[in-house]
Amino acid sequence: MIRAVVRRIPPGCVATYGQVALLAGFPGCARQVGYALSALEDTSSVPWHRVVNARGCISHRSGGSPADLLQRLRLEAEGVRFDAQGRIPLDRFQWRPEPEFTHRMLDR
Repeated sequence: MIRAVVRRIPPGCVATYGQVALLAGFPGCARQVGYALSALEDTSSVPWHRVVNARGCISHRSGGSPADLLQRLRLEAEGVRFDAQGRIPLDRFQWRPEPEFTHRMLDR
């Protein structure tokens, strides 16, 4: 279900780990969303790069993974902008799914 939600995030938008968890039916399980996305194959079509933390920042992986830079580059290529502190203005770029989708997901 996590992957299904992430696939719905349109290009140029981001969602938070907590937002994905809620829509996937796992409220309060943001960390588990991170684990699920980190387990994806490199060839996965799931747009994992569109998921950020609640502060609008890329959550850095341990060991300075090149995935951090890749995530930023993919987001910038989609038109997502970062401020001087490396944050994405969520008021501008956060995905706001259509109410029908939100209700359908939350009513399961």
